[in-house]
Amino acid sequence: MKILLHICCSNCAVYPFALLRDRGEEVTGLWSNPNIHPLQEYEARLQSVKKLESLLQLDMCYKDDYGLDDFVRVVTGSEKKRCLHCYTMRLEEAARVASKKGYDCFSTSLLISPYQDQDLIREIGRVQAERYNVEFYFEDFRSGFRVARSISKELGLYRQKYCGCIYSERESQARRKAKNKRRKAKGVK
Repeated sequence: MKILLHICCSNCAVYPFALLRDRGEEVTGLWSNPNIHPLQEYEARLQSVKKLESLLQLDMCYKDDYGLDDFVRVVTGSEKKRCLHCYTMRLEEAARVASKKGYDCFSTSLLISPYQDQDLIREIGRVQAERYNVEFYFEDFRSGFRVARSISKELGLYRQKYCGCIYSERESQARRKAKNKRRKAKGVK
């Protein structure tokens, strides 16, 4: 089966790529992430995916378009539904490319993260599959999350501290501040 795998980052891609290739699937990665903020973070993640491509001899397609303006335009006014918009933008692009280039199906490395909404991803994948007449391959890759983190560390890949968008960055910083505050209150350095 020819699978186009949307890649959110190198860390999340390691395990699905390995698993699917070990099963004999023909996997090509797709970099398309208009949500990532700031530009330096986008570039760090992109370079890390290129490093992974080189290390593991991956087949890749790149939509190297810093599309933050489009993402913000879509999300403004519905920030609480930002993940819905983010998943839709990325899975729509994956479905479009998969259909255009003759893949049997498309999927996403987002399915490895315990922080992502699997049900929402599955539903959006189904909708985009119908729209572009190409199958959405759903598999819950979360059992490989820790393995992927370990492998990415061994390979020296860039490891981000938040999902990618400006809102997740803000939430991540708030969590770190709260954690540091609790540690200080306990007298831990």
